Amino acid sequence: MSDFLIREEKSSEVLIELQYLPCLEYFTCILQYDRVYIDIAERYVKQTYRNRCSVLTTNKIDTLTIPVKGYLPASSTKDILIDYNQDWTRRHLGCLQSAYGKSPFYEYYVHEFTRVYEKKLAYLVDLNYELLTICLRLTGITNEIQYNLSGGENDRNGVENAISLINNRKQPDLHKYYHPTPYYQTFGNDFVGNLSIVDLLFNMGPEAKSVLLRSCKSQ
Repeated sequence: MSDFLIREEKSSEVLIELQYLPCLEYFTCILQYDRVYIDIAERYVKQTYRNRCSVLTTNKIDTLTIPVKGYLPASSTKDILIDYNQDWTRRHLGCLQSAYGKSPFYEYYVHEFTRVYEKKLAYLVDLNYELLTICLRLTGITNEIQYNLSGGENDRNGVENAISLINNRKQPDLHKYYHPTPYYQTFGNDFVGNLSIVDLLFNMGPEAKSVLLRSCKSQ
């Protein structure tokens, strides 16, 4: 408990990017800083958590990817358009139903996510923003969060730059902000850590924040 008290008293700021239904490390990072700047104008990097997340299905980890329209190599994330020519929303919602339909809290939360997908938002940042807003509320995370364009306030000293630091290419023992803390999962006998936040929410509901706090890696 003392570690949590120290973390809450720590005055600090961090800069991160928007991600799609982010992994648990994203939220343990947020919990460890008093103020979080989310940069929506940083350079878009393909095949990252910006447009994909991982969930646990019957026999495997499944990656859900949002298809995006063509863009230039130096494009800003805020300019990335979602490609609805592919019926990806049905695939994502169907996968969530298959993976978590029998989880304790799926029926309480899924309608909130479904309403966002039904909007067919044009820009990736808008979709990610609305989904993240839901996840922060459901987990009870109230840390100060500001959505900024690149530069400006983010250039000042004292703000840790964690852009692209939380990514899907790291080995489990290389996480900076997260260490796996087992919780109930619908499928499998072996715990799988650092999945999308929906895995934690659908399985643990109101206990999600306490799991995240226990999963914070000491800095």
